[in-house]
Amino acid sequence: MEKLTVIKVGGKIVEEPETLSRLLADFSALPGYKVLVHGGGRSATKLAAELGIESRMVNGRRITDADMLKVVTMVYGGLVNKNIVAGLQAKGVNAMGLTGADMDVMRSVKRPVKDVDYGFVGDVKQVNADLLAGLIRQGVVPVMAPLTHDGEGHLLNTNADTIAGETAKALARHFEVTLVFCFEKKGVLRDADDDDSVIPVITPDLFRRYVDEGVIQGGMIPKLENSFSAVEAGVRQVIITLATALDGRSGTVIKK
Repeated sequence: MEKLTVIKVGGKIVEEPETLSRLLADFSALPGYKVLVHGGGRSATKLAAELGIESRMVNGRRITDADMLKVVTMVYGGLVNKNIVAGLQAKGVNAMGLTGADMDVMRSVKRPVKDVDYGFVGDVKQVNADLLAGLIRQGVVPVMAPLTHDGEGHLLNTNADTIAGETAKALARHFEVTLVFCFEKKGVLRDADDDDSVIPVITPDLFRRYVDEGVIQGGMIPKLENSFSAVEAGVRQVIITLATALDGRSGTVIKK
């Protein structure tokens, strides 16, 4: 089976000129088929403030009302996405920016209101993997923005980690997929204050143990749950590492 790498990078990395230019160089150098999924939260928060729109977060997730939806659509689907696409084209990578609405590539359903009303936020329900795989085999490199649609004309703000996970799972039928989550640490750390205390491999048993012991906590728990669900669904491996280590040779590997 042909290999494919799905890279997820946080907004912070694609929003700063220096880190973006390093990312574009590293991503361009990756061999084989690849997909890039990006965030853009800081830029959205900044533009919203300039427009007098308040940003509200609950548990690190953005509440997306009608005004905020306009902002994230402009920032994620426009400014951030097209900057990356133009940068990759300059490096000879035939990138194509996509939201979930483009070619109906990813459809979601508006998150039901339970304890919190997140507003126009989508939970992914289907991915058009055949279409994506066809594009990829033609030499197109998809650059996915964290926006989906509901099939009824509404765009929905959708977590970029989720987009990366669902894309990787769907493409696992067509390719041998490695999913790489890039963030500001070298991997999952045994000790939050020691940047070199990277846990090299995490299996489901180790994960439960680390959570019980309080080694793994906070936002890292959902990231790892996402990772295990990807591996269960046929993704070969998930790597959590620094944005400057896209080749997956360092960091934490998540395996069955």
